[in-house]
Amino acid sequence: MNEHEPPVPVTVIGLGAMGKALAAAFLAAGHPTTVWNRSAGNADSLVADGAMRAATITEAVTAGPLVVVCLLDYPVLHEVLEPAGDVLAGRALLNLTNGTPAQARETADWAAQRGAGYLDGGIMAVPPMIGQPEARVLYSGSRPVFDEYEQTLNRLGTATYVGTDPGLASLYDLALLSAMYGQFAGASHALALVGTEKADPAEFASSLLTPWLTATTIALPLLAQRNDTSTQAAEESDSPPDMQAVAIANIVTASNSQNVDEALLSHLLIPLRDLIGQSAHGRDLAGMVDLIKKTTE
Repeated sequence: MNEHEPPVPVTVIGLGAMGKALAAAFLAAGHPTTVWNRSAGNADSLVADGAMRAATITEAVTAGPLVVVCLLDYPVLHEVLEPAGDVLAGRALLNLTNGTPAQARETADWAAQRGAGYLDGGIMAVPPMIGQPEARVLYSGSRPVFDEYEQTLNRLGTATYVGTDPGLASLYDLALLSAMYGQFAGASHALALVGTEKADPAEFASSLLTPWLTATTIALPLLAQRNDTSTQAAEESDSPPDMQAVAIANIVTASNSQNVDEALLSHLLIPLRDLIGQSAHGRDLAGMVDLIKKTTE
């Protein structure tokens, strides 16, 4: 879309917290925005701000060339869209429903059978961030659809195209969420451990924990490079398994003695098991990633 062309009409289907944020961002950018939700009342505030309420799913889909769907899950998506399948031909379907790569690929096939261009997306933001440059949305699937609507997609946040495979955005989304949840689990455990003594968890978080976690991200590119091929001997490693095993064991021992909830230790148990086992011999910490992956399959 040329920046001098009028804003593209957009339809947003699904008006939970995220769907409302998406529609609001399009409205704020001047896009004619049609909205539809199974509970019609969810659209009231958006209609008051200028959105057009569709009476039926078919009316919603036919309102414009770009149809954005953000629903609870893929079964709900197919239940909602199936009655409008015949009118999807020639339109771009952007699916921002969280799901798996396999579900994304199946839905891309479903859309292609109905003549629609398909993009799958992963939203790396919470609803209040939508519309800000700090929000990032990953897209995969039809490159022509992405290129045509990139300017419109940037209204939601920084649009990042990751490949033609429709499942890639979902895969990257889940991978990034996995890293976030793992970090949050570790941070929650750290704060609980510090909180067992006369320490200020908020001060610990701001002055030590946040800078420490930020600093450790410098190792991530190296971890990725070594993940599939690590064969370094333990004595040559920057992070010898024996040393890591002792440190993790000490964390577990101290946590137990401080009466920290055992549930908060779950992020440590698999690495500890592998580090002290025969399978850890001759591997550095980066090589543990592959071991952990295999033992949890």
